[in-house]
Amino acid sequence: MKKTNKIWTIISFEYITRVKSKGFIISTILGPLFLITIILVPGIVAALSMNDTSKKIAVVDDTKIIVDRMIEISPKTFEKSNKSIKELKKDVLEGKIDAFVHIPVDVFEKLNVTAYTPGGGGLAYLEKIENNVTQLVREKRLLDNGFDEKVIQLVQSQVNVNSIKVTEKGTQKDYTEFYSIFGYVLGFMIYMLMFAYGGIVMRGVINEKVNRIIEVINSSARPMQIMMGKIFGIGAVGLTQVLVWITVAIAISFASSSILPMILNNSTSNLPAGASGSVSGLPFDIPPIPIGVWVAFLFFFLMGYFIYSALFAAIGSAVDQEEDAAQLQTPVTMPLIIPLLFMPAILGNPDGNLAIILSLIPFFSPIIMTARIVATSVPFWQIATSVILCLLTLYGTIWFASKVYRVGILMYGKKPKLKDLIKWVKLAK
Repeated sequence: MKKTNKIWTIISFEYITRVKSKGFIISTILGPLFLITIILVPGIVAALSMNDTSKKIAVVDDTKIIVDRMIEISPKTFEKSNKSIKELKKDVLEGKIDAFVHIPVDVFEKLNVTAYTPGGGGLAYLEKIENNVTQLVREKRLLDNGFDEKVIQLVQSQVNVNSIKVTEKGTQKDYTEFYSIFGYVLGFMIYMLMFAYGGIVMRGVINEKVNRIIEVINSSARPMQIMMGKIFGIGAVGLTQVLVWITVAIAISFASSSILPMILNNSTSNLPAGASGSVSGLPFDIPPIPIGVWVAFLFFFLMGYFIYSALFAAIGSAVDQEEDAAQLQTPVTMPLIIPLLFMPAILGNPDGNLAIILSLIPFFSPIIMTARIVATSVPFWQIATSVILCLLTLYGTIWFASKVYRVGILMYGKKPKLKDLIKWVKLAK
């Protein structure tokens, strides 16, 4: 049988066996649900929680000045109380109020207030207290120093920045925030896919080695053919799954502009008129994702998968059981984790030196370059350089993995170390 035919036979077996499995079908269905959840649900939840009035906070104001303005700003949250602090503590414990704030007479000098809570409850309402009191104390201090009230209001007015993207065809709405979040999502998906499918390759090699199946296969095909057949076969499974997810994502992208308003209208029909209006006025339209983004996602997913799965296959061939692989996995898994640690900084400045340098490192490129391509306009030379370096790294990892695989599948009863794998590369010449 020809070399290509042997590899194709292994690819077909791996692909058909895994695609027909229940695990593949379930994960393929759950993947889009996960995508829908991380893209749509946070926006809906944020909208519906904007006017959350469940927190009731009593205010004890020794200055007799601030409390009325606090109620004026947030009438559904704050209420004036003439009770003693001891009585209010009891009300908190009995659940009659969620919290209470004590504003001392010297707040304008010492800038300190005390919030009494039952513990927990999140940071949102504490920030609300701080922001309200800070604003009112600032107003009072400015008034005391001779500033006109109208001038203070003018100074404190916030400026809304409307971001418009300039293109060769004209101008359009800028979706920087969405694309930054989506870049993180795609980068994280590539991380999950590389880790998951690389692990499948490793476990598959270990199982075949432990059950001596590899020895039977080795009699009819060369180790390199076996390894490549397994990597490409499982890779085809991953590619099938990703293509299904991309199709769903594109459908979501086009449908979201009509789905979200419908959901929000139904969900906010019982809210007060002002609350409903503020929710419906929020920009929940999801912009179309350029085809180039999906092409980059597919390419860098495949590059990352092949680079890491080759290394995982080498690790699988070197051990007799999965528990023994932990030590050897560390040098492989660390380059997968590092990009996620830098992702917030990179997406905060996707054109910065840190983002450029890390996106050109082949072991980081699949995650970071994908995120950058989504979040900003990456120069062509950087993408081209990343592609070339990834291809060269892929060649090197396959060469290294094939050498280790050739010796490792025949080694039993030993827990190898990293230096042993280096020796095997020399032995496999």
